[in-house]
Amino acid sequence: MTSQSRHTLGILRLEERLPPGSAPEPGSMSDPAMYDRPVITETVEGAWADIVIRGDTSLDSACIAAARRLVERGAVAITSNCGFFIRHQEAVAASVNVPVALSSLLLVPTLLRQLPRAAKLAVVTADSTFCGYDLVGVANPADRARVVIGGIESGKLLRHWLMHPGTPTEVGDLEVEVAACVRQIRAAHPEIAALLFECTRFPAVAPAIRRLTNVPVYDIIDLCRMMITSIDWPATESGNAGDR
Repeated sequence: MTSQSRHTLGILRLEERLPPGSAPEPGSMSDPAMYDRPVITETVEGAWADIVIRGDTSLDSACIAAARRLVERGAVAITSNCGFFIRHQEAVAASVNVPVALSSLLLVPTLLRQLPRAAKLAVVTADSTFCGYDLVGVANPADRARVVIGGIESGKLLRHWLMHPGTPTEVGDLEVEVAACVRQIRAAHPEIAALLFECTRFPAVAPAIRRLTNVPVYDIIDLCRMMITSIDWPATESGNAGDR
């Protein structure tokens, strides 16, 4: 194994109460095969989905503590398994000396600049009720007008996630919900030229949505791959750490 392949991605996790020894779902953001790198995780204490989606600044300290544990275990970059952790991006990035990208929403300003001025970017989220323009990092009113936010908050995914503990949602059900949302927002905004998935479960249906829309679809895995592969210094022995 090359030194580059030992670089470890750390993921801040929601409180989900997964069964002990649960393996990551193939193709999910926690699957090491998606990055050809080891992946380790730390649960953020008190970060149940409903709390993170709604927003609670008191979680900053728990996010920081979990991020520092990841670094101690060998993480050379840190992300999260919920796009709404973006509210804690600044606090976590200031607390550790490794790259931090807690949400695909960080890509919004960059993606807008890739598109023609007349084109729009659709942000597809698990819950558009709480995914406001304050989370997309775009201050200019003209640019904000080019961002369309749509969500699947009335579907199974969010309902299952809000349970304590959460319940998995079948990929087929998720695809139906995301596809319906995408069709609706594209019908209302035919200028949409790209899609960005906020939810970290959506990468599972990204290939199907690309086939459906024939437009670029971006998600958290794209951002994580960019972040982890940009690190080219030799890994330390701690970089060999597996998920414990």
